[in-house]
Amino acid sequence: MSQLVFTLYFVALGGLSLYGLFGLLTFGLYWRHRRASFPTPPMPSEPPSVTVQLPLFNEPFVVERLIHTAVSLNYPAHKLQIQVIDDSTDSTTERAARWVAYYKERGVNISLLHRNQRDGYKAGALAHALPHATGEFIAIFDADFQPQPDFLLQTIPHFAINPALGMVQTRWGHLNDGRSPLTSAQAIALDKHFAMEQTVRHRANLFPKFNGAGGVWRHTCLEEAGGWHTDTVCEDMCLSTRAVLHQWECLFLNEVQSPAELPTTISAYKSQQARWSKGSSQCLLKYGRAIATTPHHTPLARFYALISMSAYSTNLLVILLLLLQIPLLLLDFQFSSWMLLFSVAGVGQPLLFVMSQRVLYQDWLWRLRHFPTMVLIAIGLAPSNSRAILQALFGRQQAHEFVRTPKQGSQADSPLQELRFDWLLLVELGLALYAWLGVALAMQQQNYGPLFFLASCALAYSGMIALNMREWRWHSKQVRRETAVTPLP
Repeated sequence: MSQLVFTLYFVALGGLSLYGLFGLLTFGLYWRHRRASFPTPPMPSEPPSVTVQLPLFNEPFVVERLIHTAVSLNYPAHKLQIQVIDDSTDSTTERAARWVAYYKERGVNISLLHRNQRDGYKAGALAHALPHATGEFIAIFDADFQPQPDFLLQTIPHFAINPALGMVQTRWGHLNDGRSPLTSAQAIALDKHFAMEQTVRHRANLFPKFNGAGGVWRHTCLEEAGGWHTDTVCEDMCLSTRAVLHQWECLFLNEVQSPAELPTTISAYKSQQARWSKGSSQCLLKYGRAIATTPHHTPLARFYALISMSAYSTNLLVILLLLLQIPLLLLDFQFSSWMLLFSVAGVGQPLLFVMSQRVLYQDWLWRLRHFPTMVLIAIGLAPSNSRAILQALFGRQQAHEFVRTPKQGSQADSPLQELRFDWLLLVELGLALYAWLGVALAMQQQNYGPLFFLASCALAYSGMIALNMREWRWHSKQVRRETAVTPLP
């Protein structure tokens, strides 16, 4: 039994160390390619036609802002088409229709495409709208995005100088990163993904990917790659993987920012991260063999793509590592000096977070005060993300629902999405109690090696429960307020 515990421990620690070393590899590649620049070429004398697609589902608080922003894009009007692609079942459709009609009367080429059934979710909606898109290029913005007016002027010219360029992705900015410690922590995580990982993927040609919004596709590339598939919940990664396998090139513009809204509640953030975890795992299952065997990409590119797609498996390893701590303490396992090698590997990922802030912001040191919060939230998300991964591996295809991330826009007090009891809360409670028990046992035995990890898990899961309970109480108050009957005078 003890041998099994030790084996599992080293498997978990070794797996996490692999992704730590992967962070060091990413940092080295970033340093190598950091000076590459991509100045905006001149716009062709005859600008190409562009279709801007705005996929929506029940977004009443941001739909009007989104349409206003799209109409304000600086591009020749006769070359611009705007599609509001709506699957909503609430007042979003009515709001969108009113503004579409308003701008149509003023000569804007804008249309509303509404579906009564949400078949295929976002991918299905985009596939439904694509035959009606007249543009040579397709720009996509989710409901919470506010692209800069010159977005198309900074992206479209790159296609003119490179016929093999199939997609341009821009960096996501943040509209509300300073609203709370939660949004500030999310901003750090996203900055690392874009400024470090996306920069490396694109500049070193390591299977670059589309992020679902804030980017532009060449229409012919999109169709040649097979269009939008509905068998994963990460339609963006699915499509961009196929495009790269078809040898289309991709470009990431770190200097072009597409501001978007960060989830403002822990429940919304959990649903977003779970969807990304599940979708990434689905894409690994779907394309793993094709990536590993393609003759058109280097071994490094194939390795990088496979490790990136499997990166969410670290959530499973974190939980396994936690569950092994008490058995190891009972077996009187001591943290030996040679195991510091695993700690050295763990430096890789934090280094990327720090570097991303250093590259993007002048006040980067001040922003890093939210780094501990980000680490605790990442640990706290492990049960939710792990469940999503297991669903991707063993669940039925019909069970893979696309759970949208609700947006609040400027409505700070807008109602939350419907909150239903999730048994995962009991798992988080159990893990919190288990971690606190481990802390007490380690202190009693004066075995301080695992204490930092155990304390981090205890704080993370306790904090996750506290945040969930706070949202439940707030939601209950909102429901009571909305359903209260005003007495007659």
